[in-house]
Amino acid sequence: MKKVEHIFIINPTAGASDSTETIKKEISNTHIAGNCEIYCTKGPGDATDFVTRKCSQSAGPLRFYACGGDGTLNEVVNGAVNFPNVSVGVYPCGSGNDFVKYYGGTAPFLDINALVRGEDKQIDLILANGKYCINVFDFGFDTAVLTTMEKVKKIRLLAGKRAYFCGVAKALFSSMKTPCTVEVDGETICKDNALLCTVANGRYVGSSFKCAPYSDNSDGLLEVCFVKPISRVTFFRLIKYYTRGEHLGNPKFENFMIYRRGKRISIVGGKDFNYALDGELVWQNRVTVEVVEKAINFIVPHGADSGITTA
Repeated sequence: MKKVEHIFIINPTAGASDSTETIKKEISNTHIAGNCEIYCTKGPGDATDFVTRKCSQSAGPLRFYACGGDGTLNEVVNGAVNFPNVSVGVYPCGSGNDFVKYYGGTAPFLDINALVRGEDKQIDLILANGKYCINVFDFGFDTAVLTTMEKVKKIRLLAGKRAYFCGVAKALFSSMKTPCTVEVDGETICKDNALLCTVANGRYVGSSFKCAPYSDNSDGLLEVCFVKPISRVTFFRLIKYYTRGEHLGNPKFENFMIYRRGKRISIVGGKDFNYALDGELVWQNRVTVEVVEKAINFIVPHGADSGITTA
């Protein structure tokens, strides 16, 4: 049996500070210290390119660890997805670490000893117009917030959480309606406007919102949460329930929300329509979103929750 090769893909710009030296130090205290490679990404898309090249050149088993946020994990997944001898894990040191909340949070994933000894679990992925997504596809209010954040986050006075609050403030005044048509497995659930829509494989989006509390990332189904346009007063009245994942079955949402489980979602948007894949923005006004069952081996560290829940 060929020896497993461990490769750490570090995004030095992820999070509040560069975690490269911390990661190197922690690796040195593991049993794989002499049998691993460390690669620091050079810019957007570089992780995908590196992982694809590495997989193409190796016939042996490979384990990649995405060291960054959900965006870094997304890039590694897109590079590794078509190679059956490959597993993907994550060391969540980015500003957004939503996917690992499915397994209870960041703590076990930040324990590199537990991570490298973790077990592979075959999980589903989301495929949207040819690109893979591991956590959440979304559009509407959420992507309006992201669009503003991308514009202002490089301004020093508006960095970090200030960028998020700027995004929310602008969306509240300009993005309470997004023209769209949405079909889930052939059923039309919208043919006019949305406040927001999430298609989830994970459970959390936007760092704190539990959009799909009963998601099972290996059941072959995607969780579609569609919220109709609402007033700003209603928005503030309901947001706490959505944040806590208490919106499903909640009578307060009866007239405003449609929730479906499905395999194929077709979306047509209006002018300047965009959507996000694991927090990365894409401008296209037509998109087909599909589940790809058991598409990748995901490394679940010892000590993490199983992710099993009941609706």
